Amino acid sequence: MSHDGGMTGRALSFGSVAAAYERFRPGYPDELVDEVVGYAGRPIRTALEIGAGTGKATRAFAARGIAVTASDPDADMLAELRRHVPANVEVVRASFEELRLDRAYDLVFAAAALHWTDPTDRWSRMAALLAPGGVFASFGGQMHLADSAVEESVQAVRAPYLEDDGIPSPDGTSEDSPMQWPGTELVESDDFADVRQLTIERRTTVSAGEYLGHLSTISAYLELAAPTREQLFAEILGVLPESVSVASDITAHLARRR
Repeated sequence: MSHDGGMTGRALSFGSVAAAYERFRPGYPDELVDEVVGYAGRPIRTALEIGAGTGKATRAFAARGIAVTASDPDADMLAELRRHVPANVEVVRASFEELRLDRAYDLVFAAAALHWTDPTDRWSRMAALLAPGGVFASFGGQMHLADSAVEESVQAVRAPYLEDDGIPSPDGTSEDSPMQWPGTELVESDDFADVRQLTIERRTTVSAGEYLGHLSTISAYLELAAPTREQLFAEILGVLPESVSVASDITAHLARRR
């Protein structure tokens, strides 16, 4: 992962595009909530989301009657979140590292946000936020063009500007590894047990403009100077068909506090 500008700077870069994030980032399906609830094996009454963004995952869990506390360090993200979540969702402006450890939840989850957290004491802090036997869940996935020929064309025009627009595994785990991050860290943690990894497949078709809208919410592009980013997007648009098939599979990791 690139560290230029610092992790905090990259994490907070999303606030400037909160409305685009809400519009172009996909939500989370009922199937994911079913998996988390089924894994818990007991009622989940309270939950905390880390890095809630505009609240797409918060909404999915709150819809099941769970009392969700949505936390995020970015005020613009939380302003957008408040427009979309139920009134009974508690909103806290704080990074993971700033969260007070005076409450224990049945569930703590992070949706495409855990890689922004400080690895120092990550799992001991996570355990402190959970009731004994409580569940931790991390889930997310990068959107990819499903057509390899289209993907190669996009890579070719992107190469002079960006080597890669993805986020490599924070602990260097290979994409070929049967257990991906953060499962790799969870299985080594003394605070968690019963680590499970699962994938939910998603395939959709979007317009070229919607695909570019999604790219406009990705940190690698946000770090480019605005004129450079606009030039790159124009070149990408030039090689895209009117509509594109995208794969946006969700990889989830579940674990239980000992």
